[in-house]
Amino acid sequence: MPSKKRAGNKKSKQSNFAKLSIFQPNKYKFKKSCPLSIKGAPEVDYKNIRLLKKYMSENGKILPSRITNVSQKKQRELSLSIKRARNLALI
Repeated sequence: MPSKKRAGNKKSKQSNFAKLSIFQPNKYKFKKSCPLSIKGAPEVDYKNIRLLKKYMSENGKILPSRITNVSQKKQRELSLSIKRARNLALI
């Protein structure tokens, strides 16, 4: 009999996480600036291997912009430069 009471209590008690909805707007989200678009940032080039390695995983895959906070335009330049460096066997 006590096991039924416990099951009933679980339904009535909900954590704060369970009350949150996927469709609620996130109040704490803020926009990060692109590290390659700020003043004094290095130029994206296939010869700049140190810069390219920062935006690659250990396996050699290109990291997505949602992780690196790179703008869409710079992400395209990065991916093109990384592919060129791979083709020339610089990486």
